[in-house]
Amino acid sequence: MQNQTDVIVGTLICRRTAYVLDKFLANQQEIQRAYPRCMLVIAADEPDFVAEIKEQVTHYGIKAEVITFETIKPDYARSHICNITCGREALRQYVLATGAEYFLSVDADMIIDPCIIDIMKNKSSGFDVVCSAYIMASLGFYGFGNGCMFFNRKTLKKMVFTYFEFNNKQIIDESEAMDWILFKCHSRITKGVFMAIDHYISREKYYSIKPQSMSWFRRLINNPAIRFLIIQMSIITRHNIARMLQTTTHRGTNSFKEQAAQHREKY
Repeated sequence: MQNQTDVIVGTLICRRTAYVLDKFLANQQEIQRAYPRCMLVIAADEPDFVAEIKEQVTHYGIKAEVITFETIKPDYARSHICNITCGREALRQYVLATGAEYFLSVDADMIIDPCIIDIMKNKSSGFDVVCSAYIMASLGFYGFGNGCMFFNRKTLKKMVFTYFEFNNKQIIDESEAMDWILFKCHSRITKGVFMAIDHYISREKYYSIKPQSMSWFRRLINNPAIRFLIIQMSIITRHNIARMLQTTTHRGTNSFKEQAAQHREKY
């Protein structure tokens, strides 16, 4: 019983984004040493890439499985977000097919505190979902998404990963849609900057974040009810109001300037 897997760490990978796969797997090795009752599951929709992934997994000697999934796009879909959403949904279904009690969703271009599972489990007391912030590579400031989220099994049973793509080319991605989904599922969620995360944007370059407290304003705009209303309005108007508000708000804040400077100093 002591070695039984109770946490599935799930991630997506493709050739285009595998530039730090070796660093990611080395980090997963550290995570498994810190918490032996977890297992890594890697989802890929490129069958010819699976053998290479398995070879690297074997090299690091970690407990892992590589699964394939099919990306089924609606006729109107143009965004790669559809692939990501299908992959995360495949991981959710995989977890439910096992006896694992928790699903830790991470991105394969991140290096995370090896104690992440203990941190997330401690923070999950009284909550169904725990979300730790990281620097959004496309935006340059920190936010919350499926790149570092910890779900309990009860929540996984009630939800489905989804996203919204409209004919006007506006997209509400799967991380933004998650706030909408969790509110509709009556899930209890807590968000914070709970751990150190390096988010790579290339082989050598990355954004780094350390544990820190959130300002009252950040807590306010990440309130589940407020996030639900913003995403709901985005769906109704078919414009990503959530993204526009986030970008406008953070461009003028000190935290945005500090994070951008932090990024420049590294290179």
